[in-house]
Amino acid sequence: MVLRRFSSVTRPVSLTVEKFPGYNRNHRFKKLTDDDVSYFESIVGKRGYICNVDELSPYNIDWMNKFRGQSPLVLLPRNTQQISDILQYCNEQKLAVVPQGGNTSLAGGSVPIFDEIILSMRHMNRIRSFDNVSGILTADAGCILEVLDNWLAEKGYMMPLDLAAKGSCQIGGNIATNAGGLRLLRYGSLHGSVLGLEVVLPNGTVLNNMSTLRKDNTGFDLKQLFIGSEGTIGIITGVSILTPLRSKAVNVAMLGLNSFEDVQDAFKHARLELSEILSAFEFWDNQSFQIYKKHFPYKDIMTKDYPFYILIETSGSNKRHDDEKLTDYLGQMMNNGIAQDGVVAQDQKQIKDLWDVRDGLTGALGKEPAVYKYDISIPVANIWHCAQDMRHHLCMGGVFGEKDSPVTDVVAYGHIGDGNVHLNIVTKDLDTRVSDLIEPYLFEWVAKHQGSISAEHGLGVAKNEFLGYSKTPEMIELMKTLKNILDPNGILNPYKYLPQT
Repeated sequence: MVLRRFSSVTRPVSLTVEKFPGYNRNHRFKKLTDDDVSYFESIVGKRGYICNVDELSPYNIDWMNKFRGQSPLVLLPRNTQQISDILQYCNEQKLAVVPQGGNTSLAGGSVPIFDEIILSMRHMNRIRSFDNVSGILTADAGCILEVLDNWLAEKGYMMPLDLAAKGSCQIGGNIATNAGGLRLLRYGSLHGSVLGLEVVLPNGTVLNNMSTLRKDNTGFDLKQLFIGSEGTIGIITGVSILTPLRSKAVNVAMLGLNSFEDVQDAFKHARLELSEILSAFEFWDNQSFQIYKKHFPYKDIMTKDYPFYILIETSGSNKRHDDEKLTDYLGQMMNNGIAQDGVVAQDQKQIKDLWDVRDGLTGALGKEPAVYKYDISIPVANIWHCAQDMRHHLCMGGVFGEKDSPVTDVVAYGHIGDGNVHLNIVTKDLDTRVSDLIEPYLFEWVAKHQGSISAEHGLGVAKNEFLGYSKTPEMIELMKTLKNILDPNGILNPYKYLPQT
């Protein structure tokens, strides 16, 4: 397998294509002309597109400044018919297109590689309907996740996913990338929550499957093809999603622990003792916590530092009942020596303060000189073994000695409830020796332990060439076949998702 590497650093350098020597623009794709722009203007109007170089910049660069494209045009359609007309024309003219939601991708999937047209969903932001009996919401794909959640809060409901980027990510992008987030433990993945989709295929055909039924056993469940397809086989324009009732009683606790074995024991007891009210179980190591405190104001709430921390959230309908269950659980953790210290939030501000620590880890690491970020899923028992192995491999093994290594730390945090760990390698500066040691070593480690090289961030352009570490050749070939059937001209989000070499 011929692989190209891309270090997941949080500082931009140059154009994405300059990071991939020999990665060439597909010669079959037409270059944009003035006639094309005039045609698009007839569809979206004079205010429905952007071609000014300065105004294009935020659309060409991802939010973490890792990937930079060269698109000369952003289209801003306002309805599904406009998207259909745009794609029909692009397919006929062989103009490549990149669909873009909130541009919060961590794998480079939402920005162009070369001069692909950017199709922004930001103006597709209408809530279409809501059934306050069933809790089923239908909305445009460009609705911002937090806006939807706040709108539902007034009606006693909530969105079934919660992300650190909820203030800017869009529900269509969440579905296109099959976003996981903080509460997958309680509400499951979007494959279960999404009831129906409206999708525009590359040739402009509109698939209207905006079902509001929880049971429909007629034929192939086609919507599942588009959940997690990263805009490569169709553009999601509308969504029907099941929203849960908003909990009347929410409790959050943070505990300090001495070992990862204790973290696992705490999780096992949480599932047993808190069961139906357990909505989140997060962990982070002390190294990542110190980086957080280095970059953000923080008032110590525990008497000392501990090797590991967990954040537990419970959500139920009876506060007295939930308080009793959480109190009993915390008492067991302390009495059995599993937890060494802990705090329980007493009000909404303290709940926010505790969640800010967990949510702020990514932002704090982004303030370091350089960070190589990896999002993997492996059996829970192996999570810390992976972090330890990478620390030894990079800091004490490989080509570096412990004193002269460019790696300053290897930290881990993530979602214990679904085996998803965010592994971050912090370095003094960009260093190809580091990326050469990480990739494909880490992916080989993950594959050896029956894991996935991408748990929730997707493949994009950062991991598509490594797909073989998680999927068999037969499965990859079938994916390519489906792509070729639905997008024979390959115009949708090209160069990404599937291996190109």
